[in-house]
Amino acid sequence: MISLKKFFKLLGPGVITGAADDDPSGIATYSQTGAQFGYGQLWTAIFMLPFQTAVQEACARIGAVTGKGIAAVVREHYNKKILYGVVLLVLIANTINIGADIGAMAAAANLVLPLNFTVLTLLFTALMLSLEIFTSYKVYANILKWLCISLFAYPVTVFIVHEPWATLLKATFVPHFEFSFQFLFIITGVLGTTISPYMFFWQASEEVEEEKADNLIGWDKKPRIGRFFIKNLRLDNFIGMFFSEIGTWSIIVVTATILNSHGITNIATSADAAKALEPLVNSFPNAGYLAKLLFATGIIGLGLLAIPVLAGSASYALSETFSWKEGLGLKLKQAHGFYGVITIATILGLVINFLGIDPIKALVYTAVINGVVAVPLIFIIALVAKNEKIMGKYKSGLLSNLFIWLTFIGMGAAAVAMFLTFGKNN
Repeated sequence: MISLKKFFKLLGPGVITGAADDDPSGIATYSQTGAQFGYGQLWTAIFMLPFQTAVQEACARIGAVTGKGIAAVVREHYNKKILYGVVLLVLIANTINIGADIGAMAAAANLVLPLNFTVLTLLFTALMLSLEIFTSYKVYANILKWLCISLFAYPVTVFIVHEPWATLLKATFVPHFEFSFQFLFIITGVLGTTISPYMFFWQASEEVEEEKADNLIGWDKKPRIGRFFIKNLRLDNFIGMFFSEIGTWSIIVVTATILNSHGITNIATSADAAKALEPLVNSFPNAGYLAKLLFATGIIGLGLLAIPVLAGSASYALSETFSWKEGLGLKLKQAHGFYGVITIATILGLVINFLGIDPIKALVYTAVINGVVAVPLIFIIALVAKNEKIMGKYKSGLLSNLFIWLTFIGMGAAAVAMFLTFGKNN
């Protein structure tokens, strides 16, 4: 029987990745899903869990077994043209995602603070860069994990409002499908914000960081791990992905019950999204303000966690591609290129907010872009994870292979169907 202390000690990259998965882009996309289609896409939460878990477990295992990030492994064993294409896609998707998340944080903060949107975006950008560059990520993440508690506002709200449980049960386990551009656009976004490219690179590289911190990498730069290590890695990964999907399911349910059923089918602003939490605080005076405060805290807390993950994963990918010194365990003077990419990606993301793009719409479009970009990346991950030359005795087994390839096929099919229906509906 594992003690509680040991249990919390084994939680690491998997849980952090799972928490970052429900970033502002995720909250916005799931909220739009519930508002627009009610319970129609609720089934995606439970159906995505095994696929999300399989892909992330493969990424974590690649990092742990090789002692290298995904980009470094691809550079060493595959055509460099493939690597350059993969990294370019990640850089583009992550930079857009960073911009959308910064904008969402500023818009959410603006609900409770009478500050200019531009000032808020600059403040958040400066804060995150300062913390990520001058503070170790472990210290930073430990602080931010407490902010992620605000995400539990959605599961709590599920049990406060009157829910049609028979309908929810059916919608959770029986898939509903519509062959329309709007439906496929949102479902591609749901897939993209759940199974996201930045998560692939981040979790693999953070497993390497954990091994370095625990002195598990030998003089030959090969990790000294065993089956017990892999077992803990899988448990950490599953817990992270499980709670990520609990958050997804709850957000869709709450927004479907509170917004869709009351005729709100389009979320245009952060204030619209915050209305989904009003039942949680309606027993207090100024329930609307408290709901906005709760929503803003969640968006800001998860944004502060997710944006460093986005910038960090982009930097890991580019640094590994060109063999630069990399790692959040290094100081700025030891890894100029690594921290330079983090800084540039974050600043470029900031600039996106001054192009006149609506923050909420940007979040949903970002999720859709991730859904398309993830497809070729999953193909690469599947090849690496099952390659015995790279993975040795820890190569993917039959079940892992099956779920990863089904993820590739499913996400590819959703993206293709979305493009095929473009312009044919409404």
